[in-house]
Amino acid sequence: MTLMDLFDRQLAAIADRDLESLLAQYHDDAMVVRFDRVARGAAEIRELFTGYLAAEPEVVEVMSLQVVEDVIFYSALMTIAGNKVTTFGTLVIRDGKIWRQTAAAVPST
Repeated sequence: MTLMDLFDRQLAAIADRDLESLLAQYHDDAMVVRFDRVARGAAEIRELFTGYLAAEPEVVEVMSLQVVEDVIFYSALMTIAGNKVTTFGTLVIRDGKIWRQTAAAVPST
């Protein structure tokens, strides 16, 4: 499995709004950091992504992508809860799963 395979599975899980496939991407002691909250561990990450998928996220286009060693750094145009946003984030991979994630979204014009 390559990091691109993991990233592609992440995008597919979001597109399918498949919570279980999305959660399967995360390491047991994963942490997701956003400006509005931090989710640590399986229960908190499940709660975070349950709400996220309910907002009907749609990746319109991946604008930039950098994959280096154990890090994926991305920018994408998305629609979340009907709002067009530009997202930025980092996925740090450990043991083939997402161990740390940062994510931010800003309104897109």
